Amino acid sequence: MKQKPSNEKLVSSLLQTIEPKLIADDSIRQMVELLLNLIEELNSKVIDLEAENQKLRDENNRLKGEQGKPDIKGQKPRGFDKDYSSEKERKTPKKHSKSRKTESIKIDREEILECEPEKLPADAEFKGYQELIVQDIKLSTDNILFRKQKYYSPSEKKTYLAELPTGYEGEFGPGIKALVISLYYGGNMTQSKLLEFLENLGICMSTGHLSNLLIKNHQEFEREKEEICEAGLSSSPWQHFDQTSARVGGVNYTTNIICNPFYTVYVTTSHKDRLSVLKALQNGLELEFLLQPVTYELLSQFEVPQKWQNALQQLPQTAFFQSEFQSLLEQHLPQLKSRVRVRILEAAAIACYQQSTEWPVVQTLVCDDAPQFKSLTESLSLCWVHEGRHYKKLNPLVAYHQKILEQFREEFWDYYRQLLAYKDNPSPAMVQILRDEFEQLFGTQSSYQQLDERKRLTRAKISELLLVLEHPELPLHNNPAELGARTMVQRRNISYGTQTSQGTKSWDTFMSLVATSRKLGISFFEYVRDRISATGTIPSLSALIDERSSQNPFGWSWQPES
Repeated sequence: MKQKPSNEKLVSSLLQTIEPKLIADDSIRQMVELLLNLIEELNSKVIDLEAENQKLRDENNRLKGEQGKPDIKGQKPRGFDKDYSSEKERKTPKKHSKSRKTESIKIDREEILECEPEKLPADAEFKGYQELIVQDIKLSTDNILFRKQKYYSPSEKKTYLAELPTGYEGEFGPGIKALVISLYYGGNMTQSKLLEFLENLGICMSTGHLSNLLIKNHQEFEREKEEICEAGLSSSPWQHFDQTSARVGGVNYTTNIICNPFYTVYVTTSHKDRLSVLKALQNGLELEFLLQPVTYELLSQFEVPQKWQNALQQLPQTAFFQSEFQSLLEQHLPQLKSRVRVRILEAAAIACYQQSTEWPVVQTLVCDDAPQFKSLTESLSLCWVHEGRHYKKLNPLVAYHQKILEQFREEFWDYYRQLLAYKDNPSPAMVQILRDEFEQLFGTQSSYQQLDERKRLTRAKISELLLVLEHPELPLHNNPAELGARTMVQRRNISYGTQTSQGTKSWDTFMSLVATSRKLGISFFEYVRDRISATGTIPSLSALIDERSSQNPFGWSWQPES
């Protein structure tokens, strides 16, 4: 005997068959659409409340010394899942053409293989050679016993010793130092696995010495990272920017990622607010604060009360370092609330940054729409991929709404591909057409209210999303910075985090050098060995950035017309 379906299943089945467009009566159709949207809203609230209720239960059980509900991953539901990637929708499939990898392989030696004469018939004729490239590597020790000449001068009562070659300071040579640094920072190996690897090669190194080798006495590398940051920021008026969490001594920090096609730089800060972003854009330099007309324009934008603006105008209208400026505020404006104080610090720091002549100033940030990125630069260019994720997170219950959402997402990525075509071939005639299509796409109402609300929020960002129409060289997404963040997340998953500020600085330095050398097509291992040995074969990375940016200008539309 068949079981009768439950009321819940009957309701769910009925919801999937409703098509409001087929209802002839306008008033009934509007009522049905209203009820379907109400169902969607209530369903979303139920899901959120169930998740919150489960968290409270788990916390209650934890306080009782018990365990919460196990997090068992089930099968992905059909249709709408939690995969927010947009690779399939936004990319046009291309035919894969396999290139010859042998063209880039360096030949170290040649060896002629001869046929055994006794195996050849009498009438065999020589027809040349058939070439085959075989790649191999040698891993062996090169331990050296240095016998340094020693002289003594009785008149000076001084001993003279022959000096070690450059890079051989301490117990290990440049080869081991370069290998350890490249495997740890470039290969994401842990210190314990590195020690095991070295031991298998016959190298004896203590845990403490390995740790010191990885994080201490790297002033030359830190200086080159600073030069890379300055050259990279100067190479284009726009920069990618993203943030990811970090752990330093068990405390939550934030790693900032700044990049463009020539370089990537990591800067870890204690917070992720506007001041931290400004600090990252200046490679961690101490912030300066300036009271000038630009400051008061920003204060008005931040809705700081006029009485506090008037009080600030009574203070010296000059530049201060952070400690000086905070002391000045505490002395003259002790009644400031914390929120207003933060806004004053942000406005003064932004004003000083935007008028800086000692450090490259970014004109446009390519980023997501997080609040800490706003008002720092002249303009923002928002990431279309990030915007598309908002629509992929919508999870309608009703089949009718699912169809509406699916059709909209197709139109969304079709419009994205039109912007890509415009970038390749910009023309003034297409600018207004694309603006009109934007208004049509995000301004048209549907009968799915949650989608319409999301479209309204996107429409409000028209200037940031369509900045590419003024500057076609701008990228449409922030994937390079997000990939840079993912690299740091992998590093964090392997080694958890750093324990000291010195270790954090080393992570930022070498992760920046790894990413930049790869973008410039340079072997990170060869680069590190070159710097430790002081051979000077590989030029400075900042010089390479300057050279390539002069050949490939990424800011041509910012140049004034001659």
